[in-house]
Amino acid sequence: MRTRSAVIGIVAASALLLSGCGNQGDGKNGPVGDATVTVGLVLEPTDLDIRRTSGAALDQVLIDNVYEGLVSRTPKGEIVDTIASSHEVSDDGLTYTFEINDGITFHNGDPLTVDDVVWSLSQVKDDPELRDHELLESITTIEAPNDNTVTLTLSEPDSNLLWNLTGRAGLVLDKDADNDLSSTANGSGPFTLEEWKQGDSITLARNDDYWGDSAAVSEVVLVYIGDTTAGVNAALAGDLDVLTAVDPNLRTQFDDTDFTVHEGKTTDKYTLAFNNARKPLDDVRVRQALQLAVDHAAVIDAIGGAGVEMGGPIPPLDPGYEDLTSLRPYDPKKAKSLLDEAGIDNLSLTLTVPNIYGTTVANLLVSAYKQIGVTLTVDSVEFSTWLNDAYTNHDYDLSFVDHLEPRDFGNWANPDYYFGYDNADVQKLYAESVRATDPEVAEEKLSEAARIVAEDHAADWLYNALTLTAIADGISGFPTDSPNARLDLSTLSVAA
Repeated sequence: MRTRSAVIGIVAASALLLSGCGNQGDGKNGPVGDATVTVGLVLEPTDLDIRRTSGAALDQVLIDNVYEGLVSRTPKGEIVDTIASSHEVSDDGLTYTFEINDGITFHNGDPLTVDDVVWSLSQVKDDPELRDHELLESITTIEAPNDNTVTLTLSEPDSNLLWNLTGRAGLVLDKDADNDLSSTANGSGPFTLEEWKQGDSITLARNDDYWGDSAAVSEVVLVYIGDTTAGVNAALAGDLDVLTAVDPNLRTQFDDTDFTVHEGKTTDKYTLAFNNARKPLDDVRVRQALQLAVDHAAVIDAIGGAGVEMGGPIPPLDPGYEDLTSLRPYDPKKAKSLLDEAGIDNLSLTLTVPNIYGTTVANLLVSAYKQIGVTLTVDSVEFSTWLNDAYTNHDYDLSFVDHLEPRDFGNWANPDYYFGYDNADVQKLYAESVRATDPEVAEEKLSEAARIVAEDHAADWLYNALTLTAIADGISGFPTDSPNARLDLSTLSVAA
C-alpha cells in the first residue's frame, strides 16, 4: 500500500498545526498481484471533468486513485501528505510551505513539477467557474521559490484550508496536457483510467510506473447498478466481489454466503430540510413542532436499522459534534400545542424528494404529521428536477435528501443556501472558527454555532447513515467507513 505520513488529525482547525514529514514510498516496489476486483456502485458520474462536474460519484472514483493533491485524507478522515513530502504552517496561520516529493510523473509520462502545482491551484483560485473555487478564497499568492517548494500566502487564517486542499480544490493536474477531461483523466495516482463504458462501468488499471507504492491489484472494475435488489443478485451470482451501499432490508440475503456484510460509519446526514425563508416555516415554533412529531427511532427501524440518531447539523465524525438529540424528543402532544400557539390550523405542506430515495421515509412523515393535524403531500421528482426547483430556485416547503459531504457546516452560515437559514450569530461563530489558529478554539466555535442551529430547529436531521458493504471472502483492504465521499483503492488486495 502507499506509505503516507498521517500528519494531522480529524479536528477542523488542525490545519494550523506544524506537520511532521513523510513520503509515499520509493516507487520501486513494483506490481504485487495480477487480480481483478469488481465493485458494485450505485451512482455513475455524468462526466469525468473533475474541474467542472459536480457530484460525489466523481470524487469517489477519481480522487486518490487517479488524481492526487499535495495532501489527502485517509478513510478515517486524517489529513496526510501525498504529493507533498511535508508541509509547515506559520505560527500566524498565514503561510503554508509544502516540500514536493521527487520523481513524480503523470500517467502520460510528463514529470510533475512545482509549476504544475502552482498552475493547478491558481486555476481553481482564479476561475469562479471551477468547482470549489470559493474554498481557496483566503489565498492571496501561490508561488514556487525553488524547484522543490510551493508556498501559499493567505490574507487571513483559514483553519479549513488543508482539508479543502484534500479535495478537488487541491488536485494537481498536468499543465501541459491537452486531453479531454470530460472523458479521460491524466493524474499521478496509483491507477490509470483505462476505460469508461458509459451507463455500465469504469475500469481502473494499476499504474506500474507509480512513484509511490504500487497498488496491490492490477485492475478494478467499477460496475454501476442503480437498483439495490439487482446489486445483491449480481453479487450472489458471482458477478461482483464487493457491493457497496447494500440496502439494509436486503442484508440477510448475504447470510450463509461467501460474503461478509461490514457496517461502516459515514458523514451522510439524511436531512429533512425546512424552507426557513417561507411562511409559516419561518416560525421556529412550527419547525420545532415538525421535529417533535417524528419518532426518529422508528424512522431508523424502517430503513433496516442502518442509521444513528442525530439532533443537529454536525455528525459524529466531524469536528464540532455534540449530541443534541435531547433537543427534539418524540412529543406529538407538545407539537400540537406549538402549532396552536403559532396560530396554525389545517396546515398543508409539500415534501419535495428525489425519487432515488424511495417512499419509506416519506410515508412515515405523512403519517407522523397527520397525527398533529398537518397534511403532507409528497412530490417525488427526478434528481435533476430537485436540483433545479428546490436546490437552485428554493421553491419548496420541505425537502428530503442525503447531505453526505463531510465538514459542510458552512452551509448553515450561508443565507443564500437552499435552507434559507439566516442567523448572524451562526455566521459570526463560523467565521471565527475558520479564522482560529488554535484547533480547540476552532472546534468550540463550531460546536457553539451548531447548537444554535439545532435550537432554532432549522431542519430535522432524521438520521446519520451507516453504510453496509458486502465483501467476498479473500478480498481485503476495501474501505468500509465512508466519511470522505471517496474510495481509496490502493490497499485493495486478493488472497492468493
